[in-house]
Amino acid sequence: MTSDTLFITTIEVLGTIAFAISGIRLAAAKRFDWFGAYVVGLVTAIGGGTVRDVLLDIPVFWMLSFRYLAVTGLSLAAVIIFRQALVRGMRTLFIFDAIGLALFVVVGIQKTLAAGYPMWVAIVMGIITGSFGGIIRDILINDEPLFFRKDIYATACLAGGVAYYLVSLTNAPLWVPQGICAATIVGLRVLAVRYNWSLPILKVDRESLPDDRQSDIK
Repeated sequence: MTSDTLFITTIEVLGTIAFAISGIRLAAAKRFDWFGAYVVGLVTAIGGGTVRDVLLDIPVFWMLSFRYLAVTGLSLAAVIIFRQALVRGMRTLFIFDAIGLALFVVVGIQKTLAAGYPMWVAIVMGIITGSFGGIIRDILINDEPLFFRKDIYATACLAGGVAYYLVSLTNAPLWVPQGICAATIVGLRVLAVRYNWSLPILKVDRESLPDDRQSDIK
């Protein structure tokens, strides 16, 4: 295993832990049983990477090693053992979600570039890698996906990808754009929550809709 492969694998494992805990924590709040919580944690962790690898036509990462399923199991055990600290409070969910988001965007960008695709594709795949697991998670627990709300979420992924690209133009060591990308995503998520930043909501007046569509707008 080369140093680059080891680095990406390490980030994937850390991201899996972070996203799995965020998913399991939400499942626990919905009073899922242990198996249901494991499934939610697993799809949160591997959902985005699975979509990315299918689109890039490369082997799906979690099918190459059992470690991701095992790490999700360990994350479930951690939530069960330390449930008082990990289940209560939105701050815990936010921390793990922000870390997982940042790490998986970096992985998505790096894997796409390694597959020979241009930077704009890498940024899109970074967003998919970071966000789609959370979309699947929210659908499974019957919540409105965070990705589609006004929160600075996908926008933070985009900003991180752009930061990666700009820093990479300086020919800095690989870890520098990766670190800047992750820091940008986490920083934007923290600032957005701290100062209540959000994107404008798309609003449609009921009067501008045909009569048969007005009932769809509450």
